[in-house]
Amino acid sequence: MLTTLKTVYTDTCAADLAWTLGREPLPALATLELELADARMELRLLGASHQVLLEEDQGTCSETVACIPGSSTPLPLGVSKRLGDWEYEFAARVETLSRGQFAGRAQELLALVAEHPHGLAGVFPGSPHAFTAMLAQRHEGSVQWRTWHAYPQDGQLVATRTRVGVRTPAAL
Repeated sequence: MLTTLKTVYTDTCAADLAWTLGREPLPALATLELELADARMELRLLGASHQVLLEEDQGTCSETVACIPGSSTPLPLGVSKRLGDWEYEFAARVETLSRGQFAGRAQELLALVAEHPHGLAGVFPGSPHAFTAMLAQRHEGSVQWRTWHAYPQDGQLVATRTRVGVRTPAAL
């Protein structure tokens, strides 16, 4: 699903993104509710980036990656945590692209997400390449999602990948 977000686009940058787990739902500009097997998910586009709410029999998970004033947790390159019966894995990377590369990559990602039944993308007013996009799937007993946050004024694209799944006992 592709939507134009009804908000003022402010020039933020990749360095302003922060990551948190367990945050309460924040006001969303667009949402997509999904049922992936026994998992209930809500993909949420915020004025400041994204939030994913996940609920399964094993528990709940709330991931927020956003430009939140006063946040003290910058965007990490990687996180691996136990959340009750779950293993939570998060990875992020920032790409800096030329203007032409950025425009091409933006069009490619928006087309991919807009046509996917578990995808949500929002374009900010003022630039067709200022967007946040999210894509979710269920794979081999885990729930996974990817996100992209575009900052055309800096030629930066932030990509994240998250996997949440039931912990498996270590082999002896």
